[in-house]
Amino acid sequence: MTDPRLIKTAEDIAHMRVACRLASEVLDELAEAIRPGVTTAEIDQLAAECMQRQGSVSATIGYQPPGYPPYPGHVCTSLNHVVCHGIPGPKALKKGDIINVDVTVIKDGYHGDTSRMFVVGGEKAGSILARRLVAMTFESMWRGIACVRPGAHLGDVGHAIQQFAEGNGFSVVREYCGHGLGRKFHEPPQVLHYGLPGTGMELQAGMMFTIEPMLNAGKRDISTLPDGWTVITRDRSLSAQWEHTVLVTENGVEVLTISDGCPPPPPEIAARLPQFAG
Repeated sequence: MTDPRLIKTAEDIAHMRVACRLASEVLDELAEAIRPGVTTAEIDQLAAECMQRQGSVSATIGYQPPGYPPYPGHVCTSLNHVVCHGIPGPKALKKGDIINVDVTVIKDGYHGDTSRMFVVGGEKAGSILARRLVAMTFESMWRGIACVRPGAHLGDVGHAIQQFAEGNGFSVVREYCGHGLGRKFHEPPQVLHYGLPGTGMELQAGMMFTIEPMLNAGKRDISTLPDGWTVITRDRSLSAQWEHTVLVTENGVEVLTISDGCPPPPPEIAARLPQFAG
């Protein structure tokens, strides 16, 4: 019997479309502010102000899963060798840095979750390795998204990501995964970013979850800093992450965390997705 939390109602989906769009619009606004000299605390404050104007609230500030301290930021700002959950603070961005900003908002009781990578100072500012890591992580996410359809399996999604990432010389972080969401921040299913085709849960229309691969330029091993949240690459190699929230539809997939400023999928993948092919 299918867990009822896995299949969203029409009302749930309507609310989630709004929450997910708003999360993406926060990133649209932050994109204009991410430049050398800006601190991650300033990025966090801008995000809080944007959410206030939207009428949404941050899902992360004060978030406290069992065994963790309360998270202190409105967003996560993960810089260079930080894999995820980087805490905003006084550190100023430098030209050539890469940073992931992860936004989760709550609107009318529903969560919208998305993240993007930015190269500080513009796409040409980062090293060749940094730019390639960011681009390959982006494409790996979209290759996973393109596998989503009724009858497919979660293992198909993970395999597509892993095969592309490792085939391009990057490693896939295994300790963190995508997740279902809706009225709760984290719901089933867990969406691994590695795996074997035809394995794992079979997808059904109405399921909703994030796909959010984290790729490292070096080895996949990670460590958590004493603050209890910040996760870094153990070898201090660069790390990147992109994230979208998706809905399994009757005919395929709908990406919910889309806004005017959201980077489009790679052309060859867009051509396979009706949402973008027109």
